[in-house]
Order: sequence, then C-alpha cells, then structure tokens
Amino acid sequence: MRNFARGINSYALMSKSTMGNKLPRKLELKMQTVGEQIKLARLRRNLSVAQVAERATCSPLTIARIEKGTPTVAIGIYLRVLYALQLDDDILLLAQKDEMGRALQDLALKHRERASKKV
Repeated sequence: MRNFARGINSYALMSKSTMGNKLPRKLELKMQTVGEQIKLARLRRNLSVAQVAERATCSPLTIARIEKGTPTVAIGIYLRVLYALQLDDDILLLAQKDEMGRALQDLALKHRERASKKV
C-alpha cells in the first residue's frame, strides 16, 4: 500500500481547501498591491485593524490577510472591508474599461455587404 501512495501525484492528494490557492506571479503582485492600498486607506483614516475588523464583521486575522494580499479571502469580505472604509463604490471600477471586450463586440457587429443579385 505504501508503494501505491508514493506513486500518486501530490496534486491528487491536495484537499479542496488548498487546491488552486497558488496564483501566477503577476496576479500575486496585483493582490499585494490591492492589500497595500487597503492598508493605506485604513491608516489614512487612523483606524486599527481591530476597528476595521469589527466594522466589517470579520476577524483581525482576516484584515491582516487582506492587507498582505492573501488570495483565499472571499470577495464578499473585501466588499465589507471596503464598505467599512467607505470605499465600497470603488468595486464598481472593476472591469469598467473592458477595451478588449468592446473591440470584440464591435467586430461581431460589423455586417458583411452582399453583392447584388444578378437577374
């Protein structure tokens, strides 16, 4: 049985809670940037981690994870933290400038001209 377990891919042994937590480096950096921006917003308001956690109804550990850019924090928690900092309207800026999507949409809207029917 031991030999069988050694042959199993470690990916297959991962639990659902640990699967998919690793982001590409580019996205990790973006998450860290968002966390830093939230931390700066908290500090500008002279609020402690505990105060924001209480207002957002989450734990101080969760606030610390957000400020570090940990990717496992649910987006709903981010919204509650933004609301606690009076920044909840900022969430509406996500995907607002979808230039590629708009370009693809425009391409799909262009109609081909048909040649006139010959009689």
